[in-house]
Amino acid sequence: MIQFYYARPSLFARPVWFALLEKGLPFDPVVVDLAKGAQFEPEFIALNPFGHIPVLVDQEFRVIESQAILDYLEAKYPEPVLLPSDPESLARVRMVQMVAIHELLPGIGGLLVHHKTPDEVTYSQARITTVLRFLEDLLGDRPYFAGEGFTMAEVVAGTLIPDLPQVEISLASYPGLEAWADRVRSRPSWQQIHPTLEEFDHFKRHLGVAVKVWQKRRRQRLQALQAST
Repeated sequence: MIQFYYARPSLFARPVWFALLEKGLPFDPVVVDLAKGAQFEPEFIALNPFGHIPVLVDQEFRVIESQAILDYLEAKYPEPVLLPSDPESLARVRMVQMVAIHELLPGIGGLLVHHKTPDEVTYSQARITTVLRFLEDLLGDRPYFAGEGFTMAEVVAGTLIPDLPQVEISLASYPGLEAWADRVRSRPSWQQIHPTLEEFDHFKRHLGVAVKVWQKRRRQRLQALQAST
């Protein structure tokens, strides 16, 4: 049985959860309480020495980092196929994945963490706008980024873009992406992983406290590492 260590609101864990459901794989979900710093407890550090979620354990094989986990799932459990084989489609999917993780996700994080700092908000909004313009053009008139089929592009970007209105980023100026987001939202798997408005509001309200907990635990971990050298 696959064990999946996650937290429901985590923007890093949700793509893996999404992929597990899309592939119809049975798994045992293990909740990690980020607000209480459970990711820094010895039991979890034994699984991931960096203190990050998600973590996937399949039999006795352990995988950390969300994109590595997605690659593992696709290679180990190739049905249904979520990565196209032709070069152009594969490149489109990989571009969406990388831009979503390296540009869009930090922009959203900036809005959530620095929502009271005008310069940071402006920068985060500009970063998100650049991503949306790029993806609108990349999508073109296709229903999904690789064409007719649902892929890892939707698994990754689909946990971010459909929720942008919740951080006051409208998709109205991006009609292709807005229609794409509606297709993603209609999937039963997406509806299962999607936090309710109440859960999302709770996450936003407690994010500042969680960040302070993370910073404290990281300082403690750094001191422990320095003491052991």
